[in-house]
Amino acid sequence: MKNRLLPIATVAALLLTGCDKSSTEVSKAVDEGRDRVEAARSDALKAEDKANEKAEVLEQNSASEGSKTSPSRSELITKTEAQAVDPLGEAALNDAITCLARTIYWEAKGEAGVGMESIANVVMNRLGHEGFPDTICEVVKQGREQGSCQFSWWCDGRSDDAEEEKAYAIAKEIARKALNRQLADRTGGAMYFHQRQQSPDWSEEYIRTVTVGEHVFYKPHGGAAK
Repeated sequence: MKNRLLPIATVAALLLTGCDKSSTEVSKAVDEGRDRVEAARSDALKAEDKANEKAEVLEQNSASEGSKTSPSRSELITKTEAQAVDPLGEAALNDAITCLARTIYWEAKGEAGVGMESIANVVMNRLGHEGFPDTICEVVKQGREQGSCQFSWWCDGRSDDAEEEKAYAIAKEIARKALNRQLADRTGGAMYFHQRQQSPDWSEEYIRTVTVGEHVFYKPHGGAAK
């Protein structure tokens, strides 16, 4: 039986058809991938906006003197929402979650969870207290960015961007719990702290409450901040 060879034109047509089909499939896959990326980005932005809206309300409630009402379920910031805020650790310090998480990260990123939680406790204890501002970012930035400040990472002249993804994710989770009022105060009401190896003069003016991790914590006499 003789081999039947297809005409060159027919072979070319089949090859072109195969190429067209492959090209169409690739284009479709690219479009679908782009759609998924855009959908994920949109969901992340929505989660971030929702988290910041909730954080603002929770922050205001925490700053209100004598406010002890626990947030409702709908008011709580979820894990997904908190992690969607400042995902790269490079955002400007202008919202409660970022300011609190960045403070926790830079003051105690090398410590266990309890050490990081204690830093969050200090910020939340200061919030709305007489002598301190009524927003977390203002508490964190109190003083001057260059020179005298309340938290050393804010005025050390170095970049404030978070560099370690895992540690920053933990810091954001702790910040979420602090804003949700789901974080126990491990410091005994402290508003001040210093590293264990230091002995600042101001520490003699306050009551030492506890040592957690690498930090020693203090509260003012009679609850009066200075």
